[in-house]
Amino acid sequence: MIDGEDVALLRRSQVPHLRRKIGIVFQDFKLLPTKTVAENVAFALVVTGHSGSVVREETDRALSLVGLTHRRGHFPRELSGGEQQRTAIARALVNKPRILIADEPTGNLDPVTTWEIIKLLVRVQELGTTLMVATHNAEIVNALRQRVLHLDHGAIVRDEKEGLYAA
Repeated sequence: MIDGEDVALLRRSQVPHLRRKIGIVFQDFKLLPTKTVAENVAFALVVTGHSGSVVREETDRALSLVGLTHRRGHFPRELSGGEQQRTAIARALVNKPRILIADEPTGNLDPVTTWEIIKLLVRVQELGTTLMVATHNAEIVNALRQRVLHLDHGAIVRDEKEGLYAA
């Protein structure tokens, strides 16, 4: 179930609309190298047919949320790893998704930047977006003290509220 819809019952034609309710952040950023930060963020709106004024307004909002307004004209190669990940987070949030899925969002980052990204993700959650983080980092899980689902070969082997992760 996502946002009250049984995804198993969706017709193929309904899948693109469901996808707009989900933002995804990848470990390796998946930024378009020939587009600026603002263009990377705006891309999600442009391909879904939003008007220019909506694209500008929502891109500005997302960049402000992740603290990258000052880097809007830079290309991915000109950014640090943390700035690249924040760009990817802004792109995932620009459509105002109900759910944000972050797959190892700190896997390629140094410890200080890791915690900056985690604080940003917590802020996103506080603003009302459901956050799902896939991580192997027990320190992050323990610090967040949120619900923990432990998967083993696709099966849930543990489900605890505010549990600590012990390998």
